[in-house]
Amino acid sequence: MSSQTRIQFEEQMKAIAGAVAGKAVDAGLEVFLNAGYGASSPSFAKIENLCRQAIAEGWMCEHGEDDRRWGRVSEPSPEMSDFSVDVVAMSHGYGPHHSHPLGEIVLTMPQTPAARFDARGAGWLVYPPASSHYPTVTGGPALVLYLLPKGKIAFTK
Repeated sequence: MSSQTRIQFEEQMKAIAGAVAGKAVDAGLEVFLNAGYGASSPSFAKIENLCRQAIAEGWMCEHGEDDRRWGRVSEPSPEMSDFSVDVVAMSHGYGPHHSHPLGEIVLTMPQTPAARFDARGAGWLVYPPASSHYPTVTGGPALVLYLLPKGKIAFTK
């Protein structure tokens, strides 16, 4: 049976996915998300708290080592507006190089004031289609949630 945390988390993600469905994955989407769901919003606080609870419950970020844990939380589905949801907990360093065939929508939740993901603090960051990077955390631990259109990601070999 699903935990209450999972149900609440899925409700939050369905709301965000529904709000961005059909929008171009570009700088305008980043502005939209930070205006309505940014670091000072109730939605951000709720998502961060639910991620912490889910990690403590053991169903989120179940793969990896202590300094970098990850896991896919939701597969693309009509209920998720065809986005997948993944969460990574990183203390420092960088993850594997990858590209985003259809873009990547990232929510950074620093766990210390100085923590940064790809040099950005708390809030939303949008990578357009065909972009690529080494996901990098500096300044302390961060939780990084990302939505992938149709679940598409291509890891560099």
